[in-house]
Amino acid sequence: MGLLSTLLGIIGFGIGIPFGLVVGFFLFIYSKPKPVKEPITRPLYELDSSALLDLLPDIPLWVKCPDYERVDWLNKFVTDMWPYLDKAVCARIRSVTEPIFAEYIGKFQIEAIEFDNLSLGTIPPEIHGLKVSESNENELVLEPAIRWAGNPNIVLVLKLLFFRITVQLVDLQMFMAPRITLKPLVPTLPCFATVVVSLLDKPEVDFGMNLLGGDIMAIPGLYQFIQKTIKRQVASLYLWPQTLEIPILDPATVAVRKPVGILHVKVVRAQKLLKKDILGTSDPYVKLNLTGDGLPEKKTTIKKRNLNPEWNEEFKLIVKDPQSQVLQLQVFDWDKVGTHDRLGMQFVPLKLLTPYETKEFKLDLLKHTNVNIDPQDKKQRGKIVVELTYAPFREDSIKLDGPHDGYGRKESGLDRPSDSEVFGGAGLLSVLVQGAEDVEGERHSNPYAVVLFRGEKKKTKMSLLFYIKERNTKWCFQRIKRTHDPIWNEEFQFMLEKPPLNEKIHIEVMSKRSRISFRSKERLGNVDINLTDVVHNGRINQKYHLINSRNGVIHVEIRWTTV
Repeated sequence: MGLLSTLLGIIGFGIGIPFGLVVGFFLFIYSKPKPVKEPITRPLYELDSSALLDLLPDIPLWVKCPDYERVDWLNKFVTDMWPYLDKAVCARIRSVTEPIFAEYIGKFQIEAIEFDNLSLGTIPPEIHGLKVSESNENELVLEPAIRWAGNPNIVLVLKLLFFRITVQLVDLQMFMAPRITLKPLVPTLPCFATVVVSLLDKPEVDFGMNLLGGDIMAIPGLYQFIQKTIKRQVASLYLWPQTLEIPILDPATVAVRKPVGILHVKVVRAQKLLKKDILGTSDPYVKLNLTGDGLPEKKTTIKKRNLNPEWNEEFKLIVKDPQSQVLQLQVFDWDKVGTHDRLGMQFVPLKLLTPYETKEFKLDLLKHTNVNIDPQDKKQRGKIVVELTYAPFREDSIKLDGPHDGYGRKESGLDRPSDSEVFGGAGLLSVLVQGAEDVEGERHSNPYAVVLFRGEKKKTKMSLLFYIKERNTKWCFQRIKRTHDPIWNEEFQFMLEKPPLNEKIHIEVMSKRSRISFRSKERLGNVDINLTDVVHNGRINQKYHLINSRNGVIHVEIRWTTV
């Protein structure tokens, strides 16, 4: 009996294997993807209590969380646009995947890889709530909750020798909570330069994959493995603090140039200057500035009655673009009465300098920088000798978020400079006074801000608000004399030899009456900001409550960049 059963088992095994291979071969070759059916929807009142309990996790966030807004209008917009978005997204997927598929043609006996059908279905994603977060930065932060239970029909065909393998993706369900940041906000449509996307949590993704007429996701263990793999890969790419940056505007049109270094200028001497005074001498001094910075010119001391003056005076200028900026030098003859006569001028492009290397220039003074203006004027105007050194800031101290030249993924920056680099060396302290809120004066409110640091005083312009008024079909501007929420957006720089550790900067909000009268100025509040955190972190951007003010708040951004 045992021998007979063993013999029958061997015969069955020998017949079953070829039969299974033949059946599997024909299923493998001639199986076709199943058509995608429309999902069945039922109203809530037809469901029983157990079904309703199962639906509780799918309730929109605007029902459960008060900080999420209901956005039915946006869902209506997506629904109406979905047929067109479907075609546009599918066309984009085809254009992106075609070169990727082409790399595998001819390898591993693969003859073709193509989409036999590509459709995202008729059901659009739904936004279950939108949260808008406030920030001190120049940006707008949106946090939508997106859920998509779609019916896509995506069929991929792989032609391998004489085999035709079809893979079908069906029943896609997805839930994600991205953070979408529009920054920086700029006065050019669409009013933001970059879209930065990151995921606040790992996305929930569920789908079916039909192969050989069956759902391979039903294989024990495979579903969990694919789920973990997808979450891990997506998280490694886009889970916060990793981001995906999508440029919207050309960076050149919206970029605000930030300081990138310091130019050390030593005005050494001048030789054989022109005689401008009646006694046959001149009283020379030098004005110097960088083109494109908009800052006041620096001046040397005046050397009385000297045609070969020696100054040996040093200055520091803030550099924003060493490739395009030019140092302008102008030598003037000082006069007690009337305008000062210019003895000559000269330019030095900063691109001629090598960082950290001191270079001496002996320059012939010219009447004009453009010799074509007066080609007959070949009068010798003397020479000027200067020593220039360009010291750029450390790269990690000026690295700012900005748009790229394409889609880019940004890694989280966790590297910190060493203490010796932070607490030693010269640098630039930049103070951006953005605005104030709820500043009230007893007599008037025409506010401006005053910044005091190390005995140096700088102040913003007076904040004046205007509104447009229609008068007899003509538009005119009328000034609002009083404002409690001024906006300045003015930046001031202080060049320092050492980091401002354990120092404070004093900012005071003042108000000034527009007409001449007694008690024309009024103090609206002040604040002292400790700069230790600025040196440690490189930057702070906060709102501070004003002292001696009922509800006043001032918004200040301070940066410390080191050479």
